[in-house]
Amino acid sequence: MGFMKKNDLNSSYWENRYKENDTGWDIGHISLPLKVYFDQLQDKSVKILVPGSGNSHEIEYLWKLGFKHIYAADIAKTPLTNLKTRLKDFPENQLLHTDFFKISDTFDVIIEQTFFCALHPSFRKAYVEQMTKLLKSKGKLVGLLFNFPLSETGPPFGGNKAEYSNLFRKDFNIKVLEPSINSIKQRLGNELFFIFEKKT
Repeated sequence: MGFMKKNDLNSSYWENRYKENDTGWDIGHISLPLKVYFDQLQDKSVKILVPGSGNSHEIEYLWKLGFKHIYAADIAKTPLTNLKTRLKDFPENQLLHTDFFKISDTFDVIIEQTFFCALHPSFRKAYVEQMTKLLKSKGKLVGLLFNFPLSETGPPFGGNKAEYSNLFRKDFNIKVLEPSINSIKQRLGNELFFIFEKKT
């Protein structure tokens, strides 16, 4: 894929990717690092957002575990429809067909899974600002970030541990930011698992 300008990565772009089944980021199931994290969560009343949720394997897993206050957000409609097809009883009002930067609710936990890397790098500071608005005090941003050199070609766009630390540490306590030890084979060595806690 060639150089992408930030305005190219719009709803039409992503909708076409789903309609053409050009979804190489979708591994078809929940990723093991997130499954392990979810399995240790005790409080099923927490309010969780998955932005750029795609086909929402994380949402499906959480729903089946008994988490009911979970929200899938995507700029493309097709993946949200796909989730509703799989989970007939999933509430319509928890399917957010919207731009991430227009969400105004607040959450206890936000899950990052191939969303940050899909945004043009020029949006990274805005991503952090929006996360601080969306998370409640001491709320957690948890997930995976790609660990390979930042590129002008993408998505995905890369990054590294030092860049991420510099980007987030002003507003978040960095609890964990380490190479993922249980990534899928294709991503092993190229992912960082992280837990960032909002400072205030």
